[in-house]
Amino acid sequence: MKKFSLFILAFLILGCNDTKSNTLTDASENTEQQDNKLKRYKVKSGIIEYEITITGDVMGSKITGSGTEHIYFKDFGALELVEEQSTQTTETNVFGNTSTNTTKTHTIKKLDNGDSYSVDFKQKKIYKTQDPTMQLTRKFQPNADVGEAGEEMLKALGGKKLSNETYKDFDCEIWEIMGIKQWIYKGVTLKSAGTLMGIKTTKEATNIELNVEVDKSHFKLPDYTIVEQENLFGDVEIDSDFDANLEDIDKDLNKIKNMSFEEWKKQATLNDEEMGEMSETELRETYDMIQKMIKMRG
Repeated sequence: MKKFSLFILAFLILGCNDTKSNTLTDASENTEQQDNKLKRYKVKSGIIEYEITITGDVMGSKITGSGTEHIYFKDFGALELVEEQSTQTTETNVFGNTSTNTTKTHTIKKLDNGDSYSVDFKQKKIYKTQDPTMQLTRKFQPNADVGEAGEEMLKALGGKKLSNETYKDFDCEIWEIMGIKQWIYKGVTLKSAGTLMGIKTTKEATNIELNVEVDKSHFKLPDYTIVEQENLFGDVEIDSDFDANLEDIDKDLNKIKNMSFEEWKKQATLNDEEMGEMSETELRETYDMIQKMIKMRG
């Protein structure tokens, strides 16, 4: 299940509700008050190193893996680069014959004030698009408290705050969402652990430097060709025209509210490759979550 898709869905569902009650603020009416750089964290800057471990047994196959992740951010997260390198080995035994397959992954993702960059090292290309969550936040919640907005989104996705715990001398809130626990400090995830489809993945920050000077060299991308991609909302501008789109979405949500699981599944997987690849369990979880979020909007 893609968290990113669910995040956008939650934002749209809650956005439709708030548009009705006039609690959301149009960014165009607050240009003087709004900071040009959207604050994603309650921490000005940071350099964080993580260790990743992967273990699991799936249909007789033993899976192990490890990796590292580095995060660099400035301007409260408006500028951020995430680089991950990992190795995963799958060992399969069929009728006494053992086969081993090892895959290596190297990814870099950069967010620069709403512009999102994803590096493809195999194709030696960089794919650029506008980050939809940043677009939506600028449109509807330009002056929202970053902590409150993030907490509302976690709740909308079915997340629950379990407790507080000190991790590496930082007072973190522990949240559980879709079976994954996250240790969050002022919007920054310092640790996560969870099992999905038999595979347990743990990511732990091993070195944390916050509110420090972050050199611009950390945000440099490889010298690859940049490919512009279509935005999530196509050519639709996030302005007054988008309000009309939200009204259409609101009508669609009312239809979904009255759909059975089978009716929704047929429609959802018809022209969506990603949804079509989901298991029955994942589809059911997605359907239940959508219904829960629709009820939350009132």
